[in-house]
Amino acid sequence: MDAAINAARAAVGLPVGARVVAAMSGGVDSTVVAALLHKAGYEVVGVTLQLYDHGAALKKKGACCAGQDIHDARLAAETLGIPHYVLDYESRFREAVIDQFADTYLRGHTPVPCIRCNQTVKFRDLLDVARDLGAVAMATGHYVRRAIGPDGRTQMRKAVDPSRDQSYFLFATTAEQLDYLRFPLADLEKPQVRGVAAELGLRIAAKPDSQDICFVPTGDYRTLIDRLRPQGRAAGDIVHMDGRVLGRHEGVTGFTIGQRRGLNVAVGEPLFVVRLDPEAQQVIVGPREALLTASLTLEEANWLGDQPSLKAAAEGGVPVLARVRSTRDPSPARLALSGGDVTVIFEAGEEGVAPGQACVLYDPADPDRLLGGGFIRETAALG
Repeated sequence: MDAAINAARAAVGLPVGARVVAAMSGGVDSTVVAALLHKAGYEVVGVTLQLYDHGAALKKKGACCAGQDIHDARLAAETLGIPHYVLDYESRFREAVIDQFADTYLRGHTPVPCIRCNQTVKFRDLLDVARDLGAVAMATGHYVRRAIGPDGRTQMRKAVDPSRDQSYFLFATTAEQLDYLRFPLADLEKPQVRGVAAELGLRIAAKPDSQDICFVPTGDYRTLIDRLRPQGRAAGDIVHMDGRVLGRHEGVTGFTIGQRRGLNVAVGEPLFVVRLDPEAQQVIVGPREALLTASLTLEEANWLGDQPSLKAAAEGGVPVLARVRSTRDPSPARLALSGGDVTVIFEAGEEGVAPGQACVLYDPADPDRLLGGGFIRETAALG
């Protein structure tokens, strides 16, 4: 326990007694953050966001920021003896995350709602609330490290536990936000966190982790999209990249780049979704090698790296490590800037890169350091 408290105090780096807002989702990680900061001597104020379905998720396991989670956060705050507020952000969450999720699928792209949630509701709106409450920092249960570099600038770095690292989902955090945020679990592993919860007698010690898409109760995102954007159910053709029409589909929103199952076509070879064309209502399929991407173009780029690197990128490209999925290791690439476009060129082809997903960039000379990233606007095939 003492080691965890000291690690949390070091991660916060503020004088004991400072007021810190703890973002409490109702899960193990955020609850332990509040507990550690309280034990470390900070004036902790817990804040929980009601994000969706007002109690409909009360009995749902693995949810986040709804129903049972709010109840658990409130009980934890009472146990710790800290003030706790619940804020109704359902309308903001619907507009910034759920509607954007559905619209992205409608465009034939693949969204990452956790990034949008962190980018908007949590690290924009909630930070404003924390400042209004007079807090000098806001702490969250994300597994990512915050450090001060040799140049005095705040860096975002991977967590000590690579299996829990969430830097991919936080690439859109701005430098100003990062200066205000704290991540007390950066140097802990998940078993340690659960151990702290158990030692403190917190009832959420064995609670399951939240799902990736917390607002899809059954995991069936198609049902949600059909309800919000029924036009996505327009039928169309499944077309081989050589032009052959192989079958029919019931809407492009039911497919993602790299998908193999559910195509219901048989041509004697494995086929994968290589492109989606919502305007033509076509699902384009091809062999696995057609999934290889040579380069991609980013939009909504955000930088936590230094400006000289960007200047060098404009002058011909700089080496980076590019991560296109949270579950995939970064790949060697080059970052280039040309005519306002941010382009990532892979040294070798990268498979299954989907527009709408994020591409997050790390420093090859210091692979734990996040430089920035953006959302994938378009891709160029290899060959």
